[in-house]
Amino acid sequence: QAQLVESGGGLVQAGGSLRLSCAASGSIDLFNAMAWYRQAPGKHRELVAYIASSGTTNDADSVRGRFTISRDIAKNTLFLQMNSLKPEDTAVYYCNAGTLLVLGYRNLEVWGQGTLVTVSS
Repeated sequence: QAQLVESGGGLVQAGGSLRLSCAASGSIDLFNAMAWYRQAPGKHRELVAYIASSGTTNDADSVRGRFTISRDIAKNTLFLQMNSLKPEDTAVYYCNAGTLLVLGYRNLEVWGQGTLVTVSS
């Protein structure tokens, strides 16, 4: 069974940057893609960005040009570099393991505990 542990959240002013990390362990090789999701208060959880084992990436329109997903394969670690943060980026950010299909990313219900990002105006 795979385990995911996020870190790096915190309080930052608008325009600032944060880097989230997700340490993966266990049966992570079963998944050919990983992603970051976020859930703001009172809203549904949404896909922020994903990266496939091939290196292919994609991200949501709302973060394009500001957030970058990457990974360190040797360390089994997933990253999310977040720049030019806005108050609307405030949310709990979750690491997820899944698969990349023809129609896009599909999460396989393997989640970390989440890390809170708060962006003040």
